[in-house]
Amino acid sequence: MRAYIIRRILLLPITLIGVTILIFAVVQSFTPVQRASLYVTDPRHAYRAIQEIIRKYKLNEPFYVQYYYWIQEVFKGNLGWSRSFQMRVSDAIVNFAPATAELVIYTVPITVLLGIYLGKISAKHRDKPLDHVTRALSIIGWSLPSFWLGILLLAFFYGGMNSLVQRQTNPTLKYILSLLVFPPERLSLEASKYVDSPNFIKYTGLNTIDALLNGQFWIFLDALRHLVLPVITLTIIQVALIVRIMRSSMLEALSKGYILAARAKGLSENEVINKHAGRNALIPVITVSGLLFAGMLSGVVITETVFEYKGIGYFAATAARRLDIPGVLGFALFSGFIFVIANLIVDILYAYIDPRIRLR
Repeated sequence: MRAYIIRRILLLPITLIGVTILIFAVVQSFTPVQRASLYVTDPRHAYRAIQEIIRKYKLNEPFYVQYYYWIQEVFKGNLGWSRSFQMRVSDAIVNFAPATAELVIYTVPITVLLGIYLGKISAKHRDKPLDHVTRALSIIGWSLPSFWLGILLLAFFYGGMNSLVQRQTNPTLKYILSLLVFPPERLSLEASKYVDSPNFIKYTGLNTIDALLNGQFWIFLDALRHLVLPVITLTIIQVALIVRIMRSSMLEALSKGYILAARAKGLSENEVINKHAGRNALIPVITVSGLLFAGMLSGVVITETVFEYKGIGYFAATAARRLDIPGVLGFALFSGFIFVIANLIVDILYAYIDPRIRLR
């Protein structure tokens, strides 16, 4: 196990270098003046010294020379200046990434665990009513456009419920209905003001965690309320894929000889499903879950836009819309790094679940 993990870790730098070369190769389609923006850290001086930047970083030199100087700046944390947000790209990523990370932390576990459970149930009751219902729901969920589902949820749980609360005269019923109002954005106005005040210390940038660390339970509840609809939207859509893959993998595992042997030994059906078939069926699910995690962590643009949830996807969409080259490049590097790390974690989980993989 240790040797397998070491081999995978040793391949990590090579993979990351390959990612940076591919990304930098795309940048070569821009002019030297446009590429000079990748090295800007203070826009007040950059436009007066653009030729100096071109000369200093060899932007008229061959590809490999330019890459050498560019990668040095990347290692220093200099990804250029984002004119869309008027800050360094590295600072923008640090500011926006925690919002998406918080969304992913709550969405992915629910999605994966629910998908695995429903996939097992569906395979166990193959061609029975429960299987048909599960498959139908998964197809519907996978087919739903995220923007449509998000708008629908907002219209009902924010617009509709809020209107119902305002018309209610019974104080008790009004309070109960107010608990079912789930607003967009990350925090309410009151909570946002407190979080931005000197009294609140931002340890991680994740509102729910920072609220608990600061002892502000009301902010924790407020942040959770704002997470409900984005999490539901992503879970409904993404869980459908996990269900279908888990079901197919379970059906294949249940047809193997070792399952027949386990049943012949008198093991209960739950032991056969959970201990023997379930574990072997998890490998393709882990692959998809790793890609799902990386994809969501690198930004869920549509969902963040619908719910005014300003995460890394919002940053990437804004940078692309405004032709902010350093911002787009910084996002590409961030996404590439996330996917490489996610693949490493998936490889390690493979070895844990299936010891045969360690010997390959």
